[in-house]
Amino acid sequence: MDVQETSKLLDEELYSRQLYVLGLPAMERIQGAKVLLSGLQGLGAEIAKNLVLMGIGSLTLHDPHPTCWSDLAAQFFLSEQDLGRSRAEASQELLAKLNGAVQVCIHKGDITEDLLLHFQVVVLTALKLEEQLKVGSFCHKHGICFLVADTRGLVGQLFCDFGENFTVQEPTEAEPLTAAIQHISQGSPGILTLREQADAHHFHNGDLVTFSGIEGMVELNNCAPWPLRVREDGTLEIEDTSTFSRYLRGGVITEVKKSKTVSHEPLDVALLQPRVVAQSSQEVHRAHCLHQAFRALHKFQELSGRRPQPWDPVDTEMVVDLARALEPLKGTEGEPLEEQLDEALVRTVALSSAGSLSPMAAMLGAVAAQEVLKAISRKFMPLDQWLYFDALDCLPEDGESFPNPEDYAPRGCRYDGQIAVFGAHFQERLSHQHYLLVGAGAIGCELLKGFALVGLGAGGSGGVTVADMDHVERSNLSRQFLFRPQDIGRLKAEVAAEAAHRLNSDLLVTPLPYQLDPTTEHIYGDNFFSSVDGVAAALDSFQARRYVAARCTHYLKPLLEAGTKGTWGSACVFVPHLTEGYRAPASAAASEDTSYPICTVRHFPSTAEHTLQWARDEFEGLFRLFAETINRHQQALTPPADLDGPQMLNLLQVVLGVLRERPQTWRDCVVWALGHWQLRFHYGIEQLLRHFPPDKVLEDGTPFWSGPKQCPQPLEFDASQDMHLLFVLAAANLYAQMHGLPGSQDQTALKDLLQLLPLPDPQYLAPIFASDLELTLASAEFGPERLKKLHEALETWRMGAPLKPLMFEKDDDSNFHVDFVVAAASLRAQNYGIPPANRAKFHDLKWTCWDRLEVPAGQPMRTLESLLAHLQELHELRVRMLLHGPALLYSAGWSPEKRAHHLSLRVTDLVQQVTGRAPEPGQRVLVLELSFEGEEEDTAFPPLHYEL
Repeated sequence: MDVQETSKLLDEELYSRQLYVLGLPAMERIQGAKVLLSGLQGLGAEIAKNLVLMGIGSLTLHDPHPTCWSDLAAQFFLSEQDLGRSRAEASQELLAKLNGAVQVCIHKGDITEDLLLHFQVVVLTALKLEEQLKVGSFCHKHGICFLVADTRGLVGQLFCDFGENFTVQEPTEAEPLTAAIQHISQGSPGILTLREQADAHHFHNGDLVTFSGIEGMVELNNCAPWPLRVREDGTLEIEDTSTFSRYLRGGVITEVKKSKTVSHEPLDVALLQPRVVAQSSQEVHRAHCLHQAFRALHKFQELSGRRPQPWDPVDTEMVVDLARALEPLKGTEGEPLEEQLDEALVRTVALSSAGSLSPMAAMLGAVAAQEVLKAISRKFMPLDQWLYFDALDCLPEDGESFPNPEDYAPRGCRYDGQIAVFGAHFQERLSHQHYLLVGAGAIGCELLKGFALVGLGAGGSGGVTVADMDHVERSNLSRQFLFRPQDIGRLKAEVAAEAAHRLNSDLLVTPLPYQLDPTTEHIYGDNFFSSVDGVAAALDSFQARRYVAARCTHYLKPLLEAGTKGTWGSACVFVPHLTEGYRAPASAAASEDTSYPICTVRHFPSTAEHTLQWARDEFEGLFRLFAETINRHQQALTPPADLDGPQMLNLLQVVLGVLRERPQTWRDCVVWALGHWQLRFHYGIEQLLRHFPPDKVLEDGTPFWSGPKQCPQPLEFDASQDMHLLFVLAAANLYAQMHGLPGSQDQTALKDLLQLLPLPDPQYLAPIFASDLELTLASAEFGPERLKKLHEALETWRMGAPLKPLMFEKDDDSNFHVDFVVAAASLRAQNYGIPPANRAKFHDLKWTCWDRLEVPAGQPMRTLESLLAHLQELHELRVRMLLHGPALLYSAGWSPEKRAHHLSLRVTDLVQQVTGRAPEPGQRVLVLELSFEGEEEDTAFPPLHYEL
């Protein structure tokens, strides 16, 4: 059955992270989906919570059973006041409050065939096997996606049946492959050479790709997908290009994902011929034994009308006998499986099967909800078809004495479901634990919810401390369970603590709005850690994780660490003297530290990532670093008139580049933003083209603008263009925020104002200097009169209030931070003919833009040759190109004579000869940009700081 489309507008701010993973078409299908969920114990509550947060169209709840004490161990929508009340009715109100865009209904009657026809997905939890078979058969026949989820103590089960011919439109989460083009021949077939030959190995015969950004052979741009064939020499063969225009330069190919069709068996067939998710034959056998254990538990309940008593040896042996008597399992072809039943495993499952555990419900409920999304969105491969998960290693080791069943008997309290697994003595010890939770984001909220439900720190001497300095943003609400719309703007730590206390009034929670880093060790010091039994970390950077792990190692505290990315997740436990210490995964740490060479980002971008990096650097420079510099000088005792040359130049860069005049009104901010648009996307490009004209040819005859270097074009400002207007709107608001002025979100009024404003000329616009050279050049043009005016401006400015540095916050789509970066990156991409990244792509980008190579001050006579030798000796890299700002100081492609001449010059003399300006007296550093032989143009190298 196809999912009906919805007419509701998608709230892109609320679902920004989900949009990045799933995409807009899938989110629109999710928003129109109707799901039936039967069973509202702990597992059902987790599934319902996740589906509502994900924004499905409607969720119908079915569970007429009354609430009992054991439900409270895992069902966070229920409380003691709900005892005896229908679980569905008691849960509906709180579920609906999670997301006002989702319709949450209740069905009070039986599950009939007429009812099932109203839904695209049906999920059953905690239902008898007989009912599962009946509903599953009907759903399979009518194309309704069907799921069964169940937990028994420390074991969980999930089954998926999406029908006989279910099409998965995008089977993998991985981003489509992209690669930069080096050349395309005219021929039949055409031969495509990639800039990086290794990229060809990522493609396979028959892969479909599209083309974009090509100059010359423009017939390929935006055409229908073309198939590839990978050749032995690393080139790619495409279809006939013999009649196309000659290829000139640029362009990228992008993989087009191919759909796949899967077929699932109905429950009655899959019950005897289970296809299980497993990584090895041992895991397959264990899953089959757990499968039989669940069948035996269903049989026990059918015969006895109840679940086995906790840790009751008689009931346990009955379950094992029933498992032995079951019809043997069969393979996918119907052949009998000759497997030995692991009776010890079945016995262990039966002993604790009466229990209800929040962590098990949370884990399986998350996976089940994810499978529901797959069914609706048709993205990512669904489970095929059974998943079994167990945490039986949480129980005492084999060989220990059999526990006393009295310790596991119900106490008439909220922890009865947990006591049935671990016993009352364990529950008492758990309540006296004191844990530190670092981070109250998506994972942190789930952990704190779990702590409240299991009773961690709910005793007299126990407690939980929540450390998080961030505030609740609107985009948090779709995945951070403890926050509601009315909490936006409040401290996460405080809101999370209050919400956890509502879940369990016995829980002692202390919020601390301070991050853990070296600056707060006076707060999280010896006294604090001496009171803590363990630490749970839910952080979003490896730098922060490493610091917290180091503190745990220092104080010998256990560390529970977890993280997610897209649909992937990981969790690790580190125990002093028992496990190894924390080490960030090499691949993850590498991705976090990814940077892009400054010369590529600043002058020669070729990918959307380059433009995003550049835009992010713009934000930092304009709205944080410059404000901090101004404030430092405002607080200094030295008056501007007494500043020495280097200090004046530094201040001059800030004042001329960002301030010029202190704005007084919104109009002043718009004037500045429009001027900065002209500087960055028009005049700045014109200046670059004066240094490197479009027809520039290197001495070896190679066009300068070739390969990855795409020749830019200046843009003409047009307020009717969305990104032009968005840049000015965002920049003006950020500039206003920095100066403590009110901003405006009225785009219509902004358009009207822009029609009245003339475009600033380049003489009026003082650039934000990209290097020390540009600053030197500009300062040399300042005569006494202009310096006098600068002093006067500074004196006026010193009397005003300090500027407000803006700390970048990507989780708040209303503060114009993301708008500025997205608009700036898009305009930069337009300058260079690069396909822009969409807004969602921005949220997955990491930036490390302040790294640099440093060459300490040497002899004054150091030549370029000695500098290059120093770099080769220190880093084992041979310089291919060296720049100072836009000025080319050295190129390995020059003639031997020209190279020899430049190599013999002192570095300072070379800068003066090429640029016409010598470094200023007192200048301490030259910023040089470089690339190396044997490395691609976009290989990440930081700038070189050459100390004078």
